[in-house]
Amino acid sequence: MPRICFSTMLWVVMCVCIDLGYAADRVVVFAPMPMESPELVIGQWKPLLSYLEQRLGMVFRIEYSKSNQEILDKFRSGKIDLAYLGPLPYVALKKVFPAAQPVVKFREANGEAAYTCAMIALAGNDRKLKFPRNLKIALTQPMSTCGYFAADGLLHMAGTHIESNKYRYLNAHDAVALAVVRGDYDLGVVKSAIGAKYAHLGVIRLAETAALPALGLIANSQRLSKETIESVRIALLEVDSNTRATWGDNVRHGAVSAEDIDYNPMRVLYKKKDIPTEGNF
Repeated sequence: MPRICFSTMLWVVMCVCIDLGYAADRVVVFAPMPMESPELVIGQWKPLLSYLEQRLGMVFRIEYSKSNQEILDKFRSGKIDLAYLGPLPYVALKKVFPAAQPVVKFREANGEAAYTCAMIALAGNDRKLKFPRNLKIALTQPMSTCGYFAADGLLHMAGTHIESNKYRYLNAHDAVALAVVRGDYDLGVVKSAIGAKYAHLGVIRLAETAALPALGLIANSQRLSKETIESVRIALLEVDSNTRATWGDNVRHGAVSAEDIDYNPMRVLYKKKDIPTEGNF
């Protein structure tokens, strides 16, 4: 009898452990990229997250952050399970937190799993890029691919350096574009697709980076099981176009599987950059 009781107790303990391990993946903390206002960002993501909840039987909780650096800090401290990141923040995160694992990259409207950053100005200001010194440049965030990182590269192509100009971080891509529209800044650098939204207000593209790995989902493999990560990947690769049509603009065009090796070209460029955390004026 004691042996039977012991066996029964062992079975119960095993079941509880298995159940707890399964439950750990049931609530997934997701961090969207703070590219726009919190309301717009959440609206972009809720339809996609609802699809994953229904298909995978999980609950997703949105954890909004004010900057990419805040997302990376939360990720490293175990407060985030899944994040939407561009290539620069991912490479920076992977360098110090190897458990960061790419899941998928989202296609752009043109069908490519890649995007570009553009240097923008108001129409008529294109002459300023011919002698870009002492200009006021609006940037997104330090840990943003289309921030200091892209701006410095584009200015090098014009024969100068970002430190020969005045720059300030405005956080959001839309804030940068609007600052250029108002004439507060001579130049700005944003994701090309976002800059194009302001063409009707006189915004033009002066220069553009080479194609960069598309923005995508990065999983915390210390908090999510291998099976859960793969389930999320498969769900996003298999979703039909009618369902995707209800999703936000940044994620409705389909996805491709992502691997760490996809970001190797970014690593080479990132090693050469010393990115200031504050503007210089």
